[in-house]
Amino acid sequence: MTHKKIQFPQLFLRIAIAVSMLSAVADRFGFWGKNAAWGNWENFEKYTRQLTFFLPESLSQFSAYMATFFEIAIPLLLLLGFKTRIAAYGAGFLLLIFALSMTIALGVKAPLDYSVWVGSAAGFLLAGQQQFSLSLDQLTKKI
Repeated sequence: MTHKKIQFPQLFLRIAIAVSMLSAVADRFGFWGKNAAWGNWENFEKYTRQLTFFLPESLSQFSAYMATFFEIAIPLLLLLGFKTRIAAYGAGFLLLIFALSMTIALGVKAPLDYSVWVGSAAGFLLAGQQQFSLSLDQLTKKI
């Protein structure tokens, strides 16, 4: 059996994506106080309506709940390193949807200011890794 070294860059990328996504969730629940972008759920729903202007209000509200669900589930999977490749693709696609929605609704500057394109690319880059150090996936991998 060969000893595999820990790949710190991919571990750092996994943690950075996860923490960034969880920070956005914390913001919409008011955990960031005066440093918040939304500060509360109501403001987040208004923002979601801006991004999903083409949807009926009920679907826009549903998309706010679904985005929040995925912005909690995906980072938890990434932090645990469980189903990491699927979670990384999920992060890449979710952030890509956000970036496109932000570009259409708010203009090209908004997703650039919040590095949403970079986050999406990071998710896809992470998904392409061969192994995931310090992960449940690595522990359960068949030899």
